[in-house]
Amino acid sequence: MTAQIHNRSTLFLRLSRALCDSLHRALGGAIHGTALLAVLALQACALQPSTPVGTGDLGVVIERATGKVAIVNTTRLQNLGEVTGLGDLSHASVVFSRDEQYAYVFGRDGGLSKVNLLTRKLEARVMQAGNSIGGAMSQDGRYVAAQNYTPGGVKVFDAQTLTLVADIPAEYAPGKLSRVVGLVDAPTVGQGQRFVFSLFDADEVWIADIPPSGQAPRIQKIQHIGHEPYDGLITPDGRHYIAGLFGEDGLALIDLWAPQPQARKILSGYGRGQEPLPVYKMPHLRGWAVAGRQAYLPAIGRHEVLVVDTETWNETARIPVLGQPVFVMARPDGRQVWVNFAVPDYSRVQVIDTTTRQVVRTLEPGKAVLHMEFTPRADQIWISSRDANLVSVIDPSNFETLQTLPMDAPSGIFLTHRAGRIGF
Repeated sequence: MTAQIHNRSTLFLRLSRALCDSLHRALGGAIHGTALLAVLALQACALQPSTPVGTGDLGVVIERATGKVAIVNTTRLQNLGEVTGLGDLSHASVVFSRDEQYAYVFGRDGGLSKVNLLTRKLEARVMQAGNSIGGAMSQDGRYVAAQNYTPGGVKVFDAQTLTLVADIPAEYAPGKLSRVVGLVDAPTVGQGQRFVFSLFDADEVWIADIPPSGQAPRIQKIQHIGHEPYDGLITPDGRHYIAGLFGEDGLALIDLWAPQPQARKILSGYGRGQEPLPVYKMPHLRGWAVAGRQAYLPAIGRHEVLVVDTETWNETARIPVLGQPVFVMARPDGRQVWVNFAVPDYSRVQVIDTTTRQVVRTLEPGKAVLHMEFTPRADQIWISSRDANLVSVIDPSNFETLQTLPMDAPSGIFLTHRAGRIGF
């Protein structure tokens, strides 16, 4: 930043000197007082630092087809610029530094990229795996962790330098590595920084504590949680980790506050007795909606949103929707839940009123809706439509479109307020 201010000051000084010389020649060597004051003012401005820019209204949109991200401003409703060279973003996710200045982008090709949102530049990039699908930021902001398919495991990096801090192979049997999914940060216990993740091929959940002293991570393994955990989330209070199960109906619930955490099955019968339907796209549990005491979640392969009491973890209702839900997102005030869908209904979005548990609006923002993201005070929802090459900004109170921004095959939308939330 200091170098940028210096360069800008040098440029202004050169311009002011050129203007001064021109005035000298035009006036035969005598500069009028007003002109001189103008030149001096210009020189004074050149010495002042640029106006600080905050990060609270910024965000990142993945442009998956071209390996770049767009930096957006939610106050101005603008695309401020793009950062290129981020590799394969066909499946990508983002976490933020605690000061919201840096976005860490996890690419499908195993690349981990550190992007400066203020300068809109790629500051660092490491190829840390062969196939990666996401990551998490530690509670204190010191570490960024990546979950990997190939080779299976988790790698933890220094958030400032992207230097490797810990390598945790997901070896569940001699010579066998599992794909890792559902990686989240969890509140610290003791002095270490904690991450929780699921092993798809091992039917296990691991809790990893990263000591501050450079010692090896401490790993706690919870086995036999259920068949094929495909994703996971942590509740907003940081207490419960929930793994979705692809290989059977239901989910695995782990109380992280328990002295010896164990898994128990919840919602084990939501598909029982019904003919299995083809699953066109796996739902994302990280898009769970928690509104008050109720959680709203997608049912695998069903045209339903399940409603769950978060005190008892029992199902309380089912809400019919038009297709297979992928993301079920709660408005920050809990008044609405927005749902998008797998093919063939992936160009539509439905809105559920949580007071009536009824669908109150169906929208068609564009072909292939992939992701939705609310601003923190619920005045906007940003929706990406990949095949329409645009991002729509909608007012959730009246469903009016506030802005459309053309982008190249947009997918994930990540706003910086995620930096202050557990599990995001």
